[in-house]
Amino acid sequence: MTLDPLALLPEVDRATERLLRTVDRLDDAATGEPSLLPGWTRGHVLSHLARSADSLVNLLTSARTGEDVPQYPSPAARNADIAAGSARPVGTQLADLRDSARRFAEAAGELPAPAWAAQVRSIRGLRPAATLVWARLREVEVHHVDLDAGYRTADWPDAFGQRLLHEVVHDLAHRDDPPALVLVPAETGQPLTVHSGRGGPVGVPTADGGPELRTVAGPAHELAGWLTGRSGGDGLVVTPAGPLPAPPPWI
Repeated sequence: MTLDPLALLPEVDRATERLLRTVDRLDDAATGEPSLLPGWTRGHVLSHLARSADSLVNLLTSARTGEDVPQYPSPAARNADIAAGSARPVGTQLADLRDSARRFAEAAGELPAPAWAAQVRSIRGLRPAATLVWARLREVEVHHVDLDAGYRTADWPDAFGQRLLHEVVHDLAHRDDPPALVLVPAETGQPLTVHSGRGGPVGVPTADGGPELRTVAGPAHELAGWLTGRSGGDGLVVTPAGPLPAPPPWI
């Protein structure tokens, strides 16, 4: 999947429409039920998705104007806004999701081509504005699964599942204790070895001094879902045979 922001915008629109269809089937009682995220109801997830879209509008505005506009005023303000919107009726949640998605699409559409190279101040540090459309697509697709309302990792478009898998493998390399894994997505058969930041795979030393690597094979969406905590890894095959290792926490 390309990371070209303009090419990704239609993918964001399609993912948003899938999300809106799911939310339109919920009722007020359902939004108060638990999501897959500990401590969050479905209403919390919906509130987060709307405020997250607006936070990305802040960053797009920063890129367009050159002003230092933070993604959120503060972590505390972010959490307070999510909580404040979590108990709203589902109709209000749906309208907020639709309106915030429209604001994001308009802000992205208005950004001049040179501004995509601007550095903006996200909650996790500086990043190029060109990464914001992928960030929104990832938010919508992953949190759609978190609603626990019938949308699963198997419903992700193939290109999204593979892109997310590659991103998670890349992120694991920057951890102090990456797991010793070789991941083999069924769609390509091309192994992805989790490397440490020093460039080599990390694992429990074997008798010859090398790391003991476990291979985990299966569909890309299932591998990505397992590594991000959105799937139990059903159908994944571990070699040498044994239980799936517990992946480290994801963002």
